[in-house]
Amino acid sequence: MEKDIRVLTVFSNNHRLHHGSELKDGAITPSFENPQRADTVLARVHSTGLGDVIAEQAFDRGCYVAAHSERYVSFLESAWSEWADTGKTHDALPLVWPVRDLAIDREPGFIDGKLGFYAMDAGAPITAGTWEAVRSSANVALTGMQRIIDGADSAFALCRPPGHHAAREYMGGYCYLNNAAIAAERCLSQGAKRVAVLDVDFHHGNGTQNIFYDRPDVFFASLHGDPHVSYPYFSGYAHEQGAGAGEGFNANYPMGKGTRWAQYQPALQDALKRIVAHRPQFLVVSLGVDTFEDDPISHFKLTSEDFLRMGAEIASAGIPTLFVMEGGYMVDEIGINAVNTLQGFESAR
Repeated sequence: MEKDIRVLTVFSNNHRLHHGSELKDGAITPSFENPQRADTVLARVHSTGLGDVIAEQAFDRGCYVAAHSERYVSFLESAWSEWADTGKTHDALPLVWPVRDLAIDREPGFIDGKLGFYAMDAGAPITAGTWEAVRSSANVALTGMQRIIDGADSAFALCRPPGHHAAREYMGGYCYLNNAAIAAERCLSQGAKRVAVLDVDFHHGNGTQNIFYDRPDVFFASLHGDPHVSYPYFSGYAHEQGAGAGEGFNANYPMGKGTRWAQYQPALQDALKRIVAHRPQFLVVSLGVDTFEDDPISHFKLTSEDFLRMGAEIASAGIPTLFVMEGGYMVDEIGINAVNTLQGFESAR
């Protein structure tokens, strides 16, 4: 008898309040990270009858500050109004960054300086609706995580904007608040002793690594394109294994161009083995499906069927799991691949 697969999805219509431009390949263009992404995934959730879809609950901003800093969250809250006060109506993008010999820790007093101070790139525009969308996206992850804390085995947080490039004090790569890290912190605040975060997005989860790098209570593992040739370039190497009390609790699996399931699966199995050894009470999966063979800004070669296999592998860990939507761009299969992961997970439980 075929198993009835049901997965709760959390979704916010507020994601449509954010859509901007980015500086890519030397040109200002509409962002690859657009509202169609989340709507395409939601349509697949509905068409497959995956399960109930609920709206996000409101959470206190202290949940965001648990993963970020107070001054960074305050910046995100006020950035658009400060930008608009200068008379500008177009998207806010950074002008200058504090590069290596200017690495200071003093927040500038003017919005142009603040944008560079709190950004790793020019791929995270601030628009009039950005903060509301970002806050709602974090609340989507928190709502899903709370359901699991309260006893559910799994849930899908259909977050947009994504979050895994957002570090404690900077945005970038389409990310503003780190939804996965915020969800992990929620577990700890509710009494969990150990949590794990598994990042399967094509791009290294530099923000999540930054937040937990010196921590032993959160084990972080990321499978991604080799940063020698892949964004974000400056993090994600195998030797980055944590620092201080967190040494040994960070695992990176960089892989080369053209990686297929035959090469990807052993890395995933090793990451899951290390996660299980950590004995986490909860697992957060940063679910990026830009490892797909036709994704326009990535270069792995996973097929839609491989995402079913990925979900089954993750289920083998036997840990209550929150899936948090991250990347996957400009292809209709983004919905198929995200839902396939969830269906593969539930079928194998």
